[in-house]
Amino acid sequence: MKDITLQDTYQLFIGGEWKPASDGKTFTVTCPADGRVLAQCAEATKEDVDDAVKAAWKAFETWKNVPVNQRAAILNKIADIIDANKEHLAMVETLDNGKPIRETLNVDIPLASQHFRYFAGCIMAEEGSASILGDNMLSLILKEPIGVVGQIVPWNFPFLMAAWKLAPVLASGCCTVFKTSSTTPLSVFELARLIQDVIPAGVFNVISGSGSRSGQYMLEHPGFRKLAFTGSTDVGRNVALAAAEKLIPATLELGGKSANIFFNDCDWEMAMDGVQLGILFNQGQVCCAGSRVFVQEDIYDRFVKEAVERFNKVKVGLPWEEDTQMGSQINKGHLQKILGYVEIGKEEGAKVLCGGEAFTEDGLENGAFLRPTLLGDVTNDMRVAKEEIFGPVACIIKFKTEDEVIAMANDSEFGLGGAVWTRDINRAIRVARAVETGRMWVNTYNAIPEGAPFGGYKTSGVGRETHKVMLEHYTQTKNIMINLSEAPSGFYPVK
Repeated sequence: MKDITLQDTYQLFIGGEWKPASDGKTFTVTCPADGRVLAQCAEATKEDVDDAVKAAWKAFETWKNVPVNQRAAILNKIADIIDANKEHLAMVETLDNGKPIRETLNVDIPLASQHFRYFAGCIMAEEGSASILGDNMLSLILKEPIGVVGQIVPWNFPFLMAAWKLAPVLASGCCTVFKTSSTTPLSVFELARLIQDVIPAGVFNVISGSGSRSGQYMLEHPGFRKLAFTGSTDVGRNVALAAAEKLIPATLELGGKSANIFFNDCDWEMAMDGVQLGILFNQGQVCCAGSRVFVQEDIYDRFVKEAVERFNKVKVGLPWEEDTQMGSQINKGHLQKILGYVEIGKEEGAKVLCGGEAFTEDGLENGAFLRPTLLGDVTNDMRVAKEEIFGPVACIIKFKTEDEVIAMANDSEFGLGGAVWTRDINRAIRVARAVETGRMWVNTYNAIPEGAPFGGYKTSGVGRETHKVMLEHYTQTKNIMINLSEAPSGFYPVK
């Protein structure tokens, strides 16, 4: 493992200062790949959340009036700092999360930087509008920041999700109380440390702790004007209810059970790459993972045979090693949950084609490693085909016709991602339009660049991230009506 400097203890970042939890409590953060202790982190109390909200509102008094060009300059400076510390941040993310260094170095960290640059550009191009209504009424439409926002991110993409949340909130002129996952808080704390002198004190506040404690304090706090959450659908419902009780908006990026559809005319090498990319990226711990693999019957047998061969060759290993293709699951508890779903599948009649067991050889016995897994003989009504497993487990389902696979793809409570693999552009567009999901890839998977809206249909969420439309969620519309006539209305004439 490469040398890396981490703090022994990470405190809460509130009002531009590092502070311990008000009751002094901490929790331990460990590396999922080998179980070593990485750091102690402060567990935020109700009082700490309250202090963070107060600090954010104090900062908002001035931050909301900072000119757009200055906010854009700050966003670009943050991007510069991320780029300058790319190797450090990538290794922190790898140690904390267990994902391969090749992913954090080439995806998580550089994409985060790009999101800050993207939103800097967006606000520089934003304009209000003015129009004449009727004969003499001038209507001005302006956008104003909504206020202090509570933001909560998950453990699967802690740094990239932080960028998805933080870039638009800063761009819009809002302030935030930002809660990390208690499982993977370190990269966000490191980011706060690196940019603490760039963002005015109180604009960006970072707390940590369990969802049931620190997170719940945020949901209960009356001081937020908006909530933004990424995580499971079950928790997302609680966030939505908390927002509804306060009559404030919430954006939610939630779970999925996405369809990865392969037609008989697909490019074979791209298809084999695509089935792996869809379910093995980030160890399958991706909300839009291509976990339902629909294969047209003409190519089913060949597809299964070759997919199994390629899955068995995937290099599972220590995440900081450059040749590792798949790292550790987030922890041993989650590993057991995934293995539990494999057993459920077997009980339902599914066949384990490859994997389906923990990987404990080659020095991996202290981690939470799983062999890449494919389940065959799956039908669309099985639990393994309906429920989010959140691991490197794909269900292969045979289909005959285009209409049949569209119907099966849509037979789900979720609608976040999906893909279609074909050389027929007309078919690709038909299927992409027909599948009820917020993002459909064509001949690729898990591409998540800035500038393209990402979010879910149905129980997969509310709102869209990674696109300028997110600024709408962090602002409110102000209308100013100016009477250009110099005469009274005439409704109350002098008699």
